[in-house]
Amino acid sequence: MLFGKVAGTVVSTRKAESLEGLKLLLVRNVDVTGEVGKGYVVAADSVGAGLGEVVLYATGSSARQTDITNGKPVDAVVMGIVDTWDVDDKTVYTKYASAKTADV
Repeated sequence: MLFGKVAGTVVSTRKAESLEGLKLLLVRNVDVTGEVGKGYVVAADSVGAGLGEVVLYATGSSARQTDITNGKPVDAVVMGIVDTWDVDDKTVYTKYASAKTADV
């Protein structure tokens, strides 16, 4: 699993029939320190993630193991929305505005 931040959505009116109904998100890479990277991935959304949310995503064959992506031609899937993460007993990220954390 990898950390990412939802940067946008992808709309494709013409696509493989097996992809019909899948919400596609543009996810920006985030490292363990909370720094947003330069890389992006287009991922199928299996959890209802929204713009600006930090998410967990998987790539490769693991991306085809959720209920909505099973047997579909996807290479990335968002399968979790991050509430918080800690490294070395320090909170790196929390989605709750009241906490002081890194700006992800």
